[in-house]
Amino acid sequence: MRVLFISLLLTVNSIGILKAQKQWTLQECVAHALENNISIKQQTINTQYNENLYNQSRYNLLPNLNAGGGYGVSFGRALDQTTYEYTENQTVQSINLNLSSSVDLFTGLQQKNLISQDKFDLMASVKDLEKLKNDISLNIAAAYLQILFNVELLNVAREQFEVTSKQVNRTKALLDAGSVAYGNLLEIQSQQASDELNVISAENNLGISYLTLAQLMELDSVGDFRIQIPAIKSINEAALLTTVDEIYEDALNNLPQIKGSEYRLQSSEKGLSIAKGSASPRLSLSANYGTGYSDIRQQVTGTNSVDIKIGETAGGEDVLATTQIPVYEDYPLSDQFKDNTSTSLFLNLTVPVFNNFQVRSNINNAQLMVENSKLELENQKNMLYKEIQQAYADAIAAYKNFTASEKALVSMEESFKYTREKYEVGLLNAVDFNVAQGQLIQTQSNHLKSKYDFIFKTSILDFYRGKEFKLPE
Repeated sequence: MRVLFISLLLTVNSIGILKAQKQWTLQECVAHALENNISIKQQTINTQYNENLYNQSRYNLLPNLNAGGGYGVSFGRALDQTTYEYTENQTVQSINLNLSSSVDLFTGLQQKNLISQDKFDLMASVKDLEKLKNDISLNIAAAYLQILFNVELLNVAREQFEVTSKQVNRTKALLDAGSVAYGNLLEIQSQQASDELNVISAENNLGISYLTLAQLMELDSVGDFRIQIPAIKSINEAALLTTVDEIYEDALNNLPQIKGSEYRLQSSEKGLSIAKGSASPRLSLSANYGTGYSDIRQQVTGTNSVDIKIGETAGGEDVLATTQIPVYEDYPLSDQFKDNTSTSLFLNLTVPVFNNFQVRSNINNAQLMVENSKLELENQKNMLYKEIQQAYADAIAAYKNFTASEKALVSMEESFKYTREKYEVGLLNAVDFNVAQGQLIQTQSNHLKSKYDFIFKTSILDFYRGKEFKLPE
C-alpha cells in the first residue's frame, strides 16, 4: 500500500505540474533541436563560408582599384624624385600619390568555371546541412517514441501493481476468515514486491528516456520538461503498399545526400575545366595614374631683362647683350599635383610555354577527382538502395510482430481474466496466479514495443519518400 500511495501521490502531483507547464509536441522538440544543436550551427557557418567564396568568385570579375601614397625626407646629396635633379646639402621633402587598376580580360574561362564550381560547392553544403537536420530529426523522433513507450510501460506496471495490491487485501481478509493459509498471503505479497520493483524500474527508464531527449534537444536540464502524450488510436499501414523501387525513386529526388553528391560531381567537373583553362593564354588590362610634389621645386612666373657684358670695343667701351633671366617663385602643392600627373595603359598577354609539367599534373589530378566523385555518387545510391531494402524488410517484420502481438494480447487478457476469477474464488493458488500475471505483463510489453517499433519503421519509409515525420492519430 505504501508504494501505491506514493505512486498515486506522484500521479496527482504530475497532473498538477502538467497543467501548469508546457507540454512539448514532437514538432516543437524537433524545431528546438534544429535551432540549438551545435553541429547544425557549425554546418550553418560552413555553408555561410561557402556562400562567401561563391560571392567572392563573382566579385573577382570586376576590375580592382588600388590607391597609394608616400612621404619622404632626403638629406645631403639626393635625387629629387619630382625634379629628377640631384641636390647638395639640402633637406628635401617629397610626396607622391598613385592610383592603379587592372582587370582580366581572358583567362581560359577559369573565372567563369570557378564561379560555377563555388556555386556547386555551396549547393552541396546546403544539402549537407539538410541531411544533418534530417538525421537529428530522426533521432529526436526515436527518443520521443521511446518516451511514449516507457510511459505506457509505466502505466501497465502501475495497473498490475494496483491489481496485485487488491489481491493482497483480499487475501488478508480471507486469511482472517480462515479460508486460506498464511502461505497464500506470503506468495501474493511477494508478487506485490515484484510489481513494486517493476514500477520503480519503469519510472527510472522513463526518466532516462526524458534525459536522452533533453540532451538531443540541447536543453540545459530535464527539470519539469514533459512531452505531449498523443492518443495513438490507429496504425498507418499505407507505407507498406509501396515497393522498394518506388521508395528508392522518390528518395533519389528527395534525400539531400544524393543531391549533395551530384553537386560535388558537378563541382569536380568544373575543377577539371579550371585546370584545362590554365593552359590557355591570359590577357589583362592595367592602368596607372601618378603625381608628386617636392618642396625645393619652384615654378617660373616670368622673366627679367638683364644686360650682360660680353666684350669691349677698340675704344674701351663695354659691349653688352640683353638676356632674359627667369623669375622663380614657390610652387604650390596643388599646382605640382596638377602639373606632375602621369598616366599609363597596358595590355598584357601571357602565354604559358613550360611550367615544369604543373599544368598537365593539375589536369590529371582534376580528372581523378571527377572519377572519384562519380564513384562516390554511385556508392551513395547503392548504400541508399540497401538502406531502403533493409528498412522495408524491417517494416514488414515489425508489422507482422505487431499483428501477432496484438492477437496474443487479446488472448492473454481473456486468459488472465479467467485466471483471476478462478483465483478470487479460491480455485487457483497464488503461484499460478503470479505466473499468469507475469505472462500478461510480458505480453503487454511485447505489444507496446512492437507497436512503437512499427510506427518508427514505417515513418522511416515515409521519410525516404520526402514526407514529414508525424505520429499516427
